[in-house]
Amino acid sequence: MKISEIQALLEAEVVCGEDHLDREVYSACGSDMMSDVLAYVKDQAVLLTGLVNPQVVRTAEMMDMICIVFVRSKSPTEEMIALAKESGMVLLKSRKRMYEACGKLYAGGLSGNGDGR
Repeated sequence: MKISEIQALLEAEVVCGEDHLDREVYSACGSDMMSDVLAYVKDQAVLLTGLVNPQVVRTAEMMDMICIVFVRSKSPTEEMIALAKESGMVLLKSRKRMYEACGKLYAGGLSGNGDGR
């Protein structure tokens, strides 16, 4: 699934990374606990979260993620946007709650386990 399709499914606003919306992703995860992302996530390209602090971008970067979707209308800080731009990461913002956002992506064909290619 292309990041542009994720944007459409979640009716999301592009915060940064407009030039990378054509990138293909194969899996996603949703979590507000970055320790869980570090411990359990493998081969996930998209992170859905309601947590808004620079550690989110740093964690996603460490895990080679290329897109973060902030749910519940959360807005990343200017520092987070700068970090994401440095990494070539896409940041999206959606009004959807995490449960609904994850469900829409799963129903749209995006896997949660990294082998949905």
